[in-house]
Amino acid sequence: MADNSTDQKFDIVIVGGGSGGYSAALRAAQLGKSVALVEKDKLGGTCLHRGCVPTKTLLHVAEMAEAPADARALGIDLTLNNIDVDKMLSFKDRTISRLYKGLQGLVGSGDIEYVEGFGRLTGKNTVEVTGENGTTILTGENIVLASGSFSKTLPGLELGGRIIDSEMALQLPEVPKNPIILGGGVIGVEFASVWKSLGAESVTIVEGLPNLVANEDEALSKGLERAFKRRKIKYSLGIFFEKAEQTEDGVKVTLADGTEFEGDYLLVAVGRGPNTKDMGYEEQGIEMDRGFVLANKETLETNVKGIYAVGDIVPGLQLAHRGFQQGIFVAEQIAGLNPEPINEAHIPRVTYCEPNVGSVGLTEKQAKEKFGEDKVESYEYNLGGNGKSQILGTQGFVKLVREKDGPIVGVHMLGARMSEQIGEAQLIVSWEAMPEDVASLIHAHPTQNESLGEAALALAGKPLHSHA
Repeated sequence: MADNSTDQKFDIVIVGGGSGGYSAALRAAQLGKSVALVEKDKLGGTCLHRGCVPTKTLLHVAEMAEAPADARALGIDLTLNNIDVDKMLSFKDRTISRLYKGLQGLVGSGDIEYVEGFGRLTGKNTVEVTGENGTTILTGENIVLASGSFSKTLPGLELGGRIIDSEMALQLPEVPKNPIILGGGVIGVEFASVWKSLGAESVTIVEGLPNLVANEDEALSKGLERAFKRRKIKYSLGIFFEKAEQTEDGVKVTLADGTEFEGDYLLVAVGRGPNTKDMGYEEQGIEMDRGFVLANKETLETNVKGIYAVGDIVPGLQLAHRGFQQGIFVAEQIAGLNPEPINEAHIPRVTYCEPNVGSVGLTEKQAKEKFGEDKVESYEYNLGGNGKSQILGTQGFVKLVREKDGPIVGVHMLGARMSEQIGEAQLIVSWEAMPEDVASLIHAHPTQNESLGEAALALAGKPLHSHA
């Protein structure tokens, strides 16, 4: 930490060292800008330490736990004797540690001034950092706000004891026996999948909206609900939560219609809020909306010239890869490279429960709202016709949505390992491919990747392994 009396000056001062902040710092340093990166916790932010990486690590362990059951159906006699939670958590922590050290090395060698402490915006171009060694004032010709998000709860629902959020869930010293999960979005269904695979006797999701993963295309929501029913993961849809009471050895949850559920833990997975409280943003005249920072969609600059915002604090998809790309974009914008604006509709979305949910572009409903009810065509290709999916023993589908006589505007996928196909799905939508364009590509056999080609063939009017 710099001396209190020093007012250090930089081309760019970045508040927050998560995906959006560190990517902006690395790219800006590459472009010859002097950069200060401020972080009060650990470099890498929520995604690396308390979000994407640790949850996906546990999802991998959960997949391994299912192996004996899957193997027996193939004539291989494997037995799951025990889940060693300590070793599982140790594996998670080692994975995080390796990535953390690598990121520290990148920032350390990138000619970036890394400043530890709580950063608060105190002027149009000044950030006050309070840390262990006192206070430092950083001055930036440009400021990038990348302060991330936190796990939300509901009014009157206090976290603590057996009522936990996702960060607490990642540290649980045991696999819950009959957890209740409040929220059927990405976080909720991923934890439901993990705990069921690891041996929970009963898992119940409570979702006030009519569907699980309600932001996805309705076909994906319905498909996931059917898959969870087969896995004996329970869910209550369309009835809102009213209250939760901690009992001697668990939690009792009551819904608005009086329905009650009892479990040993309640995971509150109702989304994430913008981490902007007491950070001085509003005081400097930055336009806000319910804690979110409003930024120009074309430039990511706020209404205050020279101050930009990226990541979870900007309304939209709260995804690490969105923040990462926004960080790069802002660095290039400040450097005068005039980068192509980020199209939010082209950001890929993946939910890593079993089966995987992957999508990019418009849902069928969104496409009809944009182009007109009779100006949209869609096709669902069932993975029952895909050789590799049959080998893997997965059910699911690929759904393509196109503007009538126009390009494919949405790709929606459900099935084991189908998240791995999101790369081509993104290219199809981002490059405005016609079904005929995708159909003419040669997809290797036997791969799940073929399902995209088969769906495109059918949408182009020439189905081979399916009926149009």
